Amino acid sequence: MGEAAVVLHEVKDSAFWITINRPDKRNAIHDGVIQGIREGLRLAHANPAIRVIVLTGAGEKAFCAGGDLQPGKGFAFDFAQPNLAYADLLREAQQATLPMIARINGTCMAGGMGLACMTDFAIAADHALFGLPEVKVGVFPMQVMSLLQDLVPRRTVREWAITGEPFSAQEALAAGLLNHVVPASELDHKTQWLIERIVEKSPTAIRRGKYAMRAIEAMSFEQSIAYTESQIALLAMTEDAREGLAAFNEKRKPVWTGR
Repeated sequence: MGEAAVVLHEVKDSAFWITINRPDKRNAIHDGVIQGIREGLRLAHANPAIRVIVLTGAGEKAFCAGGDLQPGKGFAFDFAQPNLAYADLLREAQQATLPMIARINGTCMAGGMGLACMTDFAIAADHALFGLPEVKVGVFPMQVMSLLQDLVPRRTVREWAITGEPFSAQEALAAGLLNHVVPASELDHKTQWLIERIVEKSPTAIRRGKYAMRAIEAMSFEQSIAYTESQIALLAMTEDAREGLAAFNEKRKPVWTGR
């Protein structure tokens, strides 16, 4: 048998699961992990039956402890390249039109925090520890800040990034980093609960809605309201919108085509 893949891809009903599979290394990130997650995003979006993506880590100890800091791997950059692969992963996740759930099964540190931030929803086991420990090895959570600053109050981000000290799942929840915290025994149940709440809704509405939310982030109110009033008019012309209205009036469950 060959070596196990460092990232596993699995279709479970309408959900596409991406699992970092390096539990012996606390699911640390290296180039292969980044490539595996990016390929998972591509495969999920290429499959019209997929309605949601779940990102998690193998085992119960770690979701992702950050970058693999082995000699020669940790901070080996090709300075001729303007883009870093990890940054490109965060870019691609921001452009995703499928909703994404982070199932945080354990330690979530440094680059793992970026993976949690790049998803739409995050559910964590109550034993999970979080942190931005980069200052302890002489660097800073540069790329993670690009996403974190829009999720968590800036004073909290500064305390996390400048002290480098870990914090609990409950603190992460209170700061707005997480949607839900549950006992480890309930993590799968809560993840499935959220999956089911997503997949029964219109995939067209979610797809176009995610696109619009991303588009208006940098707009003023006047720009945003002009853009979104045109978007609601476009949505009304879709098959899903017509089906949704018909189902409402006929008092039945809608049958979504995603068109």
